[in-house]
Amino acid sequence: EPNTTCRDRNYILAELSNIARPYARAVFELAKAGADYSVWSEQLDMLAVVAADPNVGDLFNNPRVSRRELALVFTDVCGDRLDGNVKNLVRLLAQNRRLHALPAIAEQYEHLRAEAEQTVQAELESALPVSDTQQQRIVEALSQRMGRRVELTVKTNKELLGGAVVRAGDLVIDGSIRARLEKLATAISG
Repeated sequence: EPNTTCRDRNYILAELSNIARPYARAVFELAKAGADYSVWSEQLDMLAVVAADPNVGDLFNNPRVSRRELALVFTDVCGDRLDGNVKNLVRLLAQNRRLHALPAIAEQYEHLRAEAEQTVQAELESALPVSDTQQQRIVEALSQRMGRRVELTVKTNKELLGGAVVRAGDLVIDGSIRARLEKLATAISG
């Protein structure tokens, strides 16, 4: 039944979030003490990609793969791009059978980092390419409105037909033609 699957997925995501929280907080404190958030971001992102790989995922539940061997998979794949602290984190996560939580740890770490740096991640989805000047004006307007530094990611989506959609935290501004057409259709049928 689809509802059960959806409920199960939400439960798993909530469980992963709970597992990830103390690790993300500890990593954040280490990064803060070293005054270098970006190094941790890069390395956690790399580890999260490895953890999300289906082939690696199969190893998590394989009883023939020891915790030590699992940690070695991560450190071997990432090679010398991992520093000592991150390798220690990998060993700790492997020992506690928590390597599968790396994507959630990376995500929560980024939230903590954004809070600390007073930044907000924003996404601009546009039907047409957006010039650098237009992007800068949008960043400035969002920064002023939200009182934070804004990091903007831009995507092109022809399905919008025209206009754009901006998402920044809880803020969603839908100025797409598709949204206007949907509102018109609702008004006509209502």
